[in-house]
Amino acid sequence: MTRVHLGHIYHVAGSPTVSEAASALVSIPDGALVIDETGRIVFCGERTAIPATHRAATVVDHRPGFLLPGFVDAHIHFPQTYAGDSYGGGQLLEWLNLCIYPSESRFADSEFAHHAAVEFCNRRIAAGTTAAMVFGSPFPHAQDALFTQTQRSGLRIVSGRGIQTVGPETARPLLTSESDAIRLTREEIDKWHAADTGNVDTALLHVAIVPRFALAVTTETLKNLGELYDSVRNRGVYVHSHLNENDRPNTGEVDATKQAYQVNSYLDTYDGKFLPGSSVGGKSLLGRRTILAHSVHCQDVELARMAETGTSIAHCPVSQQFLGSGTMPWKRTAASGVNIAAGTDFGAGDEFLISRVLADAFKVHISEPGKHSVSLHPAEMLFTGTLAGARALDMESRFGNFDVGKEADFVVVDPSGTPALRAPLSHGVRSSDGDLARDQTLFTLLMGIRESSIAEVYVQGSRVTALQESSGKRGSRGLSSLREASNGAQAPRAAGGGRCADPGPPRRSNAESMVG
Repeated sequence: MTRVHLGHIYHVAGSPTVSEAASALVSIPDGALVIDETGRIVFCGERTAIPATHRAATVVDHRPGFLLPGFVDAHIHFPQTYAGDSYGGGQLLEWLNLCIYPSESRFADSEFAHHAAVEFCNRRIAAGTTAAMVFGSPFPHAQDALFTQTQRSGLRIVSGRGIQTVGPETARPLLTSESDAIRLTREEIDKWHAADTGNVDTALLHVAIVPRFALAVTTETLKNLGELYDSVRNRGVYVHSHLNENDRPNTGEVDATKQAYQVNSYLDTYDGKFLPGSSVGGKSLLGRRTILAHSVHCQDVELARMAETGTSIAHCPVSQQFLGSGTMPWKRTAASGVNIAAGTDFGAGDEFLISRVLADAFKVHISEPGKHSVSLHPAEMLFTGTLAGARALDMESRFGNFDVGKEADFVVVDPSGTPALRAPLSHGVRSSDGDLARDQTLFTLLMGIRESSIAEVYVQGSRVTALQESSGKRGSRGLSSLREASNGAQAPRAAGGGRCADPGPPRRSNAESMVG
């Protein structure tokens, strides 16, 4: 059934770069989004200009609310669902050791992992995140739960089990042997990649190869992963990892990586040049379906190589502040031509809302020193949280804006649910210049959105709502099953495998408002 959704539409049209986003911004205060029975957009424009062929369609009136493309989270951690705001008294490496490895080890408990998967999906829905690149758990049963609950929800996902073959004592439950690292990853690809439709071009479920970071694997792991990726790259499989996050001299992640591998740049470890002197040791993991999180402290040569290969950056300013990792230099990074998408990095980031990431991005980049300071245009912010994310996932042709023919992923923002947002939208001063007034409204909207503002969420034209806990055996809805065991990843030895409480019913439900 064709439906017409009414509201104030904002989106970045076409296929611009971030620097071109302002000129591609579309604002339609009395807008209409017409979606056909296949979930595709057949019209986006003024309500009064709806084609005659669609004027008899069912109308969903969201006015005076806003319609935005669904948010895309280019970097978030599933096994850190319960690890937000973890205090460990240190920066990245200390925080991982004291807080995160023990927290992630609890996913060895299949019941715990199931509850977390439901909670994770519901948090995404509450935040309006329709697509995400998700760093996964090393435990196959946890990944089964994640994919199963995501499929139930109707959300989009790219995810892969976190691969670690070396690490400190606290990471021991997360480690696998070199052979198991490849075997389990290949099994996950065969089981879950495009499992919902059987076609990578139409699927909502996708798999990535996810080495945690270079310090968590060995040259043997990187060589084997390069060979694996080379064998499945043509199936549309993804790669995801971390890059250049913490540059504390000598003891931080960047220096530790370069010292451990004796390479010229951190990126070389993912580009097949992981032997001493950046000699070639295997195949590259870079490409159009590779997303590297953070990239705060990149050399120019690294940015150029990422741009050359189509590799994207997941920009995570919330977590970079939380862990004291520094600020990605916006002007230099954008000028390199590399695509920059937004990532929450929950749980180092303590927000599930991409709008909060965009708000922090504005704050940190306007605070860069001297000539490096930049006031991001609200269209650049919207682009980074939507279309750039779709581009990073190499699915820009499918979603990311409201261009006709794309799949209708969108969120309905109702300011009445958030008084602190409603007030400045209703009473804030606006310029007499129409374009500036448009930009001021979008800026207020993006800075002020909270979970209470997200009224409805749609993927492929269908509304998604919070999951309820299912009962009985957790399975994969008829899909072939991996063994529900650690399956190569070692079970925790102490109380890290405790069970969590049932997260309970979703916090809110939204009745669909229909008018004929």
